[in-house]
Amino acid sequence: MRKSAKTLIITAVCVTAVGALAAIAAPVIYRDFIAAPAADAPRLSADDSALQPAAGEPLDPADFTGEWTIGAGSFAGYRVDEVLNGTAVTVTGRTEAITGTLAIDALSLHEANFSVDVSSIETDNSQRDNYFRTQVAHTDAHPSATFVLSSPVTVPAMPLSGEVINQEFTGNLTINGVTKEVKFSAQLRANAPYADQPASAEVSGQIPIVFSDFGMTAPELGFVSVEQTGIIEFSLSAQPSQ
Repeated sequence: MRKSAKTLIITAVCVTAVGALAAIAAPVIYRDFIAAPAADAPRLSADDSALQPAAGEPLDPADFTGEWTIGAGSFAGYRVDEVLNGTAVTVTGRTEAITGTLAIDALSLHEANFSVDVSSIETDNSQRDNYFRTQVAHTDAHPSATFVLSSPVTVPAMPLSGEVINQEFTGNLTINGVTKEVKFSAQLRANAPYADQPASAEVSGQIPIVFSDFGMTAPELGFVSVEQTGIIEFSLSAQPSQ
């Protein structure tokens, strides 16, 4: 075999090997060095409010009875697992475009209504976001997702200021124009008023869903596939309505 022919063959083999290695390594490099890391799951901690003047003090039910409004610092979104060319990647999307109200009567939350602008949810990739809006959540027809509490939530005793407790919730979740009853656990924390700051309350949790239950199909594009289940995540901050 002529030397030039051998050189071409060796070069072709090397190029093929490098291409194959790149195809294998690229998703790992994307996950570990390029893609934004998945956001932490929303979670409340008693340590977060330990420095407040009233932390650990008994709460007054009168400070929490009435209508409440979702305010600044609240967010909602989703968490899904993707497989990109054989490499597992966790993706989180977030939006602060969430509104809602709550009605509290002493130890009982008896009304809760939330609305999320799904079309404003963003991840680290605008192409993924556009696909999610147009092909998965169909936000042109159903721009918002909603949750309406269907059963009152009553705590057994008034917690202390800053104390984190877990409660079970049942309500109707609407996504993509489809409504399903969901049951999930969430964390609650109430903070007593102090100085010129009113009482405040926080709720954080996750709602596991199956996409097909809401008429949505997870992407399957050959080089990337998405699990058929996902998690709705939320962290809500509320204050008494003025």
